[in-house]
Amino acid sequence: MRAKDVVGRYGERVAGRFLEDAGWTVLDRGWRGTGGELDIVALDGDALVAVEVKTRRSTRYGHPAEAVTPAKLARLRRLTGEWASLHLDVPGAPVVRSVRIDVLAVVVPGSGAAQVEHLVGVW
Repeated sequence: MRAKDVVGRYGERVAGRFLEDAGWTVLDRGWRGTGGELDIVALDGDALVAVEVKTRRSTRYGHPAEAVTPAKLARLRRLTGEWASLHLDVPGAPVVRSVRIDVLAVVVPGSGAAQVEHLVGVW
């Protein structure tokens, strides 16, 4: 596995714990749909949230959230709709009153704890 992939997976684990510690319910991780992946799908109260996790070892080449481009957001919107149509139209599915996309930017320094910044409602 490439070092970049290891850092990314670590960031996704950090992000999942961050959301659960905030009282969210994580419904899915690493869900693959048509043409892409949702890192985390979670419930924040009655809001369905697709969370894009961007992890970097430093901000030397920019903030992790800067990697979420308009094209990436369009793909995330489509994938979130695909996930919802497959998982929310079934008996026992949670009641969802709103849908949004958040970004969790994780910076993993050479030493010390990961730094997490939560950008709410980027779409």
